[in-house]
Amino acid sequence: MRGGRVRRVNVVSDVHGNSRDLATAADGADALICLGDLVLFLDYADYSRGIFPELFGAENARRLVELRTARRFDEARAFGAGLWAGIEEDRGAVVEKAVRKQYAELFAAFPTPTYATYGNVDIPRLWPEYAGEGTTVLDGERVEIGGLVFGFVGGGLRTPMHTPYEISDEEYAAKVEAVGEVDVLCSHIPPEVPELVYDTVARRFERGSRALLDAIRRTRPRYALFGHVHQPLVRRMRIGATECVNVGHFASSGRPWSLEW
Repeated sequence: MRGGRVRRVNVVSDVHGNSRDLATAADGADALICLGDLVLFLDYADYSRGIFPELFGAENARRLVELRTARRFDEARAFGAGLWAGIEEDRGAVVEKAVRKQYAELFAAFPTPTYATYGNVDIPRLWPEYAGEGTTVLDGERVEIGGLVFGFVGGGLRTPMHTPYEISDEEYAAKVEAVGEVDVLCSHIPPEVPELVYDTVARRFERGSRALLDAIRRTRPRYALFGHVHQPLVRRMRIGATECVNVGHFASSGRPWSLEW
């Protein structure tokens, strides 16, 4: 730390298996903040990457992406269920084994210090096994870094996708409330603003949080940082006194977003 005080943090979100770039994501900074989605189940741009194609092949991954992009979620679930029916092992055990393999590699790449929260595709109960002493996991909690107070709200809201860490609007709002007034509000999903939640490639509105939006308007943090929407219509906008920033789809860009003060 320069002069004993943190003056720059690098922020990433939606890592989705990119451990190579994660290992250098804090270069030039005093700390790394990670806003979740470490796991890669399915890459919408490269059908050969992720847990799903490792099990069922790239062509089946392409078909699943087509169904999801067309919002044919019932067909997508039926298609996936048919593939899983051919796997003799327990589905949960197979997925957990693959996730554990990714977590071992990704958590090992985290620099010290790292402050992290969960994404909607993460499995929170596994994190304590992999987070080392240099990684602080926060969810509905606050921490001071270099004189600024950072609040963290992890996970996502319930959707037809049924990803691993989706919770009710009420439970999510309670975590936002627990964070309270902060200088920097960090979450995996965006506040519920159309320009921030629309994905221009997937051609759909992802779920944003009304509770986050209300908290931003009420408490006026300096920054609201988030990810989740990989190709947003707008990456940055102001809501009153707050600068709202989508810190990027790190899996594809490999570049962190830097906050200096």
